[in-house]
Amino acid sequence: MTDPNRHYDASETRSLEAREAALMEALPAQIAHAKAKSAYFGALLKDVDPAAVTSRAALAQLPVTRKSDLLEIQPRSLPFGGLNAVAPGRLARIFMSPGPIYDPEGHGPDFWRFARGLFAAGFRTGDIVHNSFSYHLTPAGSMIESGAHALGCAVVPAGVGQTDLQLRAIADIRPQGYGGTPSFLKILVDKARETGADISSLKKALVTGEAFLPAHRAELKAAGITARQCYGTADLGLVAYESEAEEGMIVEEGCLVEILRPGTGDPVEAEGEVGEVAVTLFDADYPLIRFATGDLSAALPGLSPCGRTNMRLKGWMGRADQVTKIRGMFVHPVQVTAAVRKHPAVARARLVVDRVGDQDDMLLEVEIPDGMVLSQEALLEDLRAATKLRGRLALLAPGTLPADAKTIDDRRPV
Repeated sequence: MTDPNRHYDASETRSLEAREAALMEALPAQIAHAKAKSAYFGALLKDVDPAAVTSRAALAQLPVTRKSDLLEIQPRSLPFGGLNAVAPGRLARIFMSPGPIYDPEGHGPDFWRFARGLFAAGFRTGDIVHNSFSYHLTPAGSMIESGAHALGCAVVPAGVGQTDLQLRAIADIRPQGYGGTPSFLKILVDKARETGADISSLKKALVTGEAFLPAHRAELKAAGITARQCYGTADLGLVAYESEAEEGMIVEEGCLVEILRPGTGDPVEAEGEVGEVAVTLFDADYPLIRFATGDLSAALPGLSPCGRTNMRLKGWMGRADQVTKIRGMFVHPVQVTAAVRKHPAVARARLVVDRVGDQDDMLLEVEIPDGMVLSQEALLEDLRAATKLRGRLALLAPGTLPADAKTIDDRRPV
């Protein structure tokens, strides 16, 4: 029996057989809906009989749509490339994520399904949530807010930056919890310790958007905050979330997750094998079928001790491509290239991503031939405009970078 104090609803604790049967029963109808209402999937699945897709083996025969392909797909029919199943004007919001990639939000409560992740992180009706995700163009702020409202929580729409004002708001409003990146939460904790600001009301947090390392978790716990992480994307919403067991992340009930061999549409052969996360989303407005995220993970064996029975992901284990997430924002090679091309003095460039202390660091390495003049400030501003992130610059002598250098070199420990 589901414990209402521990589980969001009964679907979390149903048997493996019951969940799989429900997914396979819903799958043909969702594929038929995508084929009939989405121009993109109508063309992609034109030879597919939805009624025949009643097993994971049958699903694995369908083509994959990769997130990295949206940069080419969407411009053919803006804003969504025909992946949407409703007209853009009938949506609640339209977001512009880095790339740019356009993401729809439909009507109805908790469109992104974040309430389940917030509940597992300890949030309950009547709590106040300090939301430090961006409300500007990208959907992360709306994801946390809509999930909190579905739980019956109030939200402080803090957004990013303005650390001193955010500390004042926390001290005055006394929120019980935080939503945002783990690195910004640590900034708030460290600044509060330095200034004496009272943020003692914060006891819990749901964090995402970047790696959440064990040492970081321990530091927050020492500050009195129990932080749990979740995994989602701007296209899919919540995909998996951590529970009190803190043993992997449990797949959200509205998703059908596959782990694919990178660069293929084939599921990995064995449980525990690392592969690319692909999701079939049971959503009417944006019916994504076998949407490959580019993120690497693996399925954990067994069930969570918390009583939830869905598949568990080991966590984020890297990228299947050069697209990387920095301070909660995806950065694509094409964005870096677009910024660099504005500066003819740059012969070759590489963006190096590393971790300095608890913070992601972004260093643009550029080769400048003798006699060429570069405006460093202008290049850094163009990089910031393209990625929405601030970085540093390193000038290198010609021939320093190899001819086959990656556009983005992610050196952070997994």
